[in-house]
Amino acid sequence: MSVGLTPAGVAALLGVPMPELTEVTAPLSELVGPRAVGLAERLRGAPDWPSRFALLDRVLTGWLAGAPAGSADALVSAAWWRLSQSPERLRIGVLADRLGVSRRRLELGFRRQIGLTPATVARTARFQHAIRLLLHGADLADTAVETGYADQPHFTREVRALSGLTPTELCAFLQDHAPGRR
Repeated sequence: MSVGLTPAGVAALLGVPMPELTEVTAPLSELVGPRAVGLAERLRGAPDWPSRFALLDRVLTGWLAGAPAGSADALVSAAWWRLSQSPERLRIGVLADRLGVSRRRLELGFRRQIGLTPATVARTARFQHAIRLLLHGADLADTAVETGYADQPHFTREVRALSGLTPTELCAFLQDHAPGRR
């Protein structure tokens, strides 16, 4: 399972600002402590995917109860949402112009609040959108075009850089691991 969180959600759920987690790989138990004990087993023990998702929703909602609200920079939050929801490539300079700030201001805000550049957030969001399309049966060429890659070789390079797999290997992996397939 994978859980997508907003920058404010990371801070509230984990109690750690996102910049402290940039390029960190750690077991869930190191991030949330003893409350993670047994979660994987409980998820495995659920009878089906809807039950697993419902269980995870209950657990995470419980963890958030009483968590202090994060102090989010409204500009960075707005930019993060636009980048994460854009199905195709959104240039950072254009986004900064639309938000009425300089590109430098936007980049500094992202580094301070998220720990990544806006370009890295946009790159990741575009890759995640491509994965969603592939999971729904889109072919590689259509996925490359729809997600704003210059061409299929560019898409192939990005997939390999971000996943360590070729697009064909990624499609096979996604099909093998799609809910309901295991």
